[in-house]
Amino acid sequence: MAGSSTADAPAFFFDLASPTAYVAAERALRDHPGVEWVPVLARGLGSQPSAESWESFRCAEERDIALAQVERMAAQQGLQRLRWPDPFPFDSLFAMRVATYAKQIGRTVAFALAAYRQAFAGGRSLADPDNVVIAAAACEMHPAAVLKAAELRGVRDALDAATARAAALGVRDVPAVWDGERLVAA
Repeated sequence: MAGSSTADAPAFFFDLASPTAYVAAERALRDHPGVEWVPVLARGLGSQPSAESWESFRCAEERDIALAQVERMAAQQGLQRLRWPDPFPFDSLFAMRVATYAKQIGRTVAFALAAYRQAFAGGRSLADPDNVVIAAAACEMHPAAVLKAAELRGVRDALDAATARAAALGVRDVPAVWDGERLVAA
């Protein structure tokens, strides 16, 4: 859905840097039809680093176990084998601004899925604007418009507002689904 939303509207909150949100996004089309997809910055949701930041592991082995778990979840859903972008984790700020612009023009779901697939099926970091523009082009979003929109104050403010809305609803990490009354499993 394009445009603004109310605090109690059902929503799927996501950040394009999150591989678990990617797996959930592919499932959300089936499990949560008609739910508004809302791009948020996961790093702005809580005061403590979450496991989803992919930077809070105690050791490399713990991180490898977490990545393998995501790979198993993707395989169980019949998704293409995950290819981890280099670097991973990556900074998703630019990509999330483009996702916010996509939301404003009614292309949230198409762009989010294309971007997730670039990152986690194609192994391309969304910190690289070229990879984000490729995903946007797949959704018929003009590259010049995408690059300009990512710099607009209105887009930045909308992303900040969406992140604040999610935090106010109790979202502390992505993926998250708000059913209109409470958070439910994504």
